[in-house]
Amino acid sequence: MVTVLAGIAALVFLKGSANGFSARAEPSAFEGLLAKAARRMAIPAGAREKQNPVAASKEVLDGAMEHWADHCAGCHANDGSGRGGMGEQMYPPAPDMRKAETQNRTDGELFYIIENGIRLTGMPAWGGTGPGGERASWALVRFIRHLPELTAAEKAEMEKLNPKGPEDRAQEQAEEDFLNGKSVPETASPHRH
Repeated sequence: MVTVLAGIAALVFLKGSANGFSARAEPSAFEGLLAKAARRMAIPAGAREKQNPVAASKEVLDGAMEHWADHCAGCHANDGSGRGGMGEQMYPPAPDMRKAETQNRTDGELFYIIENGIRLTGMPAWGGTGPGGERASWALVRFIRHLPELTAAEKAEMEKLNPKGPEDRAQEQAEEDFLNGKSVPETASPHRH
């Protein structure tokens, strides 16, 4: 065991001295294996066995889709690809939630990750922090299962639900005013990008 720990320490030292610890670097295969092993060990066996108490329905998916667009898409993207801006800048990057690595997890594992986060990644613990409590997290598990079948119409709806800054809101208002025949100030042109 001491030899293994010494080997890991040597690899960390060499990586740090050769490339630094930039979050921009692509994780090595070894780092990927370590991260996967750590995730597996971090989830208690009892959590894996939990069943989702929230039944699948259009209402549940719609509510979870709205929650995802507002709270999760910044890292995971609307489509779950992990290309949500912040998620691409993390180390390790946010995973593609549509792929087997996520979809093959049990509902209990996904729920545990949402509620408790994953140390040494960008995934925070969301348990107990929002309206709906555990029910909202279980609904998100339903939505994660739906991500591989997300339609173009659902993605377009989610774009409307994504958080917006003042400039984005002003741009949307200018476009709406333009479409409704209202005069649009030059500084708020609906065609400015």
